[in-house]
Amino acid sequence: NLGMSYSISNVCAEATMPNILRWVHFDMDERELRNRVKNKMIRPTTIPQSIEALIFEQAVAREALRLAYKQHKEFATTLKGVQQQRSVGDTFSQQTSGQTIVDNMKLDLLVASGGVLSHAPRMHQTAMLLIDAFQPEGFTTLAKDSIFMMPHLGVAAQVHPRAAMEVFERDCLIYLGTCVAAKGNGKPGKPVFTYNIEGDTLNESGEMMYGDIKLFPLGPGEKAKVTVDPTKMYDMGNGPGRRISREVRGGTVGLILDARGRELILPEDRSTCKKMIEKWVEALDLYPQLAAAAV
Repeated sequence: NLGMSYSISNVCAEATMPNILRWVHFDMDERELRNRVKNKMIRPTTIPQSIEALIFEQAVAREALRLAYKQHKEFATTLKGVQQQRSVGDTFSQQTSGQTIVDNMKLDLLVASGGVLSHAPRMHQTAMLLIDAFQPEGFTTLAKDSIFMMPHLGVAAQVHPRAAMEVFERDCLIYLGTCVAAKGNGKPGKPVFTYNIEGDTLNESGEMMYGDIKLFPLGPGEKAKVTVDPTKMYDMGNGPGRRISREVRGGTVGLILDARGRELILPEDRSTCKKMIEKWVEALDLYPQLAAAAV
């Protein structure tokens, strides 16, 4: 059980504190953090009272989501021991049975639901939690369940399907924007892909280097055409090194271009890792309170 209330200790035990703290861009006392975890267990409905507590809770949430998704992919597999029909073309690309059927490149919508995700103070934080934990590839629309309504609408759909669908589309989903991410890994500072964005309110072009993440303003209801040209080491949905164009939708956060690589690998050196996380925090303006306090 990997949750953020009674079972938060399970997350800390399985993920380990160093893996949680890699998402925090400043030093925190580990003993104090363990006390916070225990307090959360016995008072699961409490909310963070400081920006530092919020950042730590969201760091734990990243690991909880990552571990839960990892388990899900392990459960969602093809049947083991089943004979597969193959063609001559499959000779050099054979896969054993029991492989996961979850393909991040084919997932085109991520919906955030649950306390930490739905009630984050800024929707930018919700979007970043989704991207860091699930590591979407290619073009992925991001949304959130406004007030943790989806489970209830699922029950309502059994009685009034049409009404449940209308509420789901109009009041439940809040679109955060779109994430465009490259699959593959490289060296910091090396080119990953070039981009060209064409829209009524947004027209940009440029190049993304490995380790970069950028946010462009693209509001709710707005759309734009995004064309990306990845280098030969990266795939963005049309094969390694092949250009791809898609129409993307905006949202309360905007359009996010992610060249941090997939899978997302953080530096083992704590000092280097903190600088990298701080760079990403600033790029998406996750915690403006911290930036204001630093001035």
